[in-house]
Amino acid sequence: MPVANPPDQYKQFVNVVTEMSLAAGTPMPKVYVIDDTAPNAFATGRDPQHASIAATSGLLEKMDREELQGVIGHEMSHVRNFDIRFALLVGVLVGSIALISDWFLRYAFWFGGGRRSNSDNDRGGGGLAAILFIVALVLAVIAPIIGRIVQLAVSRRREELADVSSVDLTRNPVGLARALRTISDDPEVLEVANRATQHLYIVNPIKSFEQRSKSMWDTHPPIAERIHVLERIAGQMGVQFPPALDQPGANG
Repeated sequence: MPVANPPDQYKQFVNVVTEMSLAAGTPMPKVYVIDDTAPNAFATGRDPQHASIAATSGLLEKMDREELQGVIGHEMSHVRNFDIRFALLVGVLVGSIALISDWFLRYAFWFGGGRRSNSDNDRGGGGLAAILFIVALVLAVIAPIIGRIVQLAVSRRREELADVSSVDLTRNPVGLARALRTISDDPEVLEVANRATQHLYIVNPIKSFEQRSKSMWDTHPPIAERIHVLERIAGQMGVQFPPALDQPGANG
């Protein structure tokens, strides 16, 4: 539900979003609460003037103010860095690669392996047409896969950038690290999430994979890796970092 005039339990959420928008120098985004007990959050919008930030009721109930600041700082960084627009452009590029690959395959079939097969065989060109068709088939299969791998790699890099940018806004790497561990360790399933929207959330809500593993098919970097980066930043800032926060269950 939208939170234009928030009830008491959501006032801290709206206040933190206001703080982070001022720190980021961006307009106040629209604020929404998703009625779900699993903690998570996401941002959307093509630019800072048309942005929205949504958090689950579970996130608001389970986060203290420092953790909430880290989460909202992360999402506000996505807004400030135009990550939603960037992801849309990358998605269009990947889709275009798939369409071009499909067109090339059809062209090779009809003009290389189909319509001209008899005349080419008469002139001894059947072998060239077959090679062209095989190359087109391989490209049609491989090109979309490579495009998808690039898309996911870009998604992971933007998540890393948002983590670092969140610290720039909050000056508190520990709050975000604790929030990431809390969200990751929470056993509840985010009912509204699916594989089409998993890349939007601060922590991947699809928990059917090993969180510590690093895969080219993941939309987010591993939680332990993200927390290690925040730990290094805390060391540079002279901030004390909780021990073993990168281990599952370390924040509980």
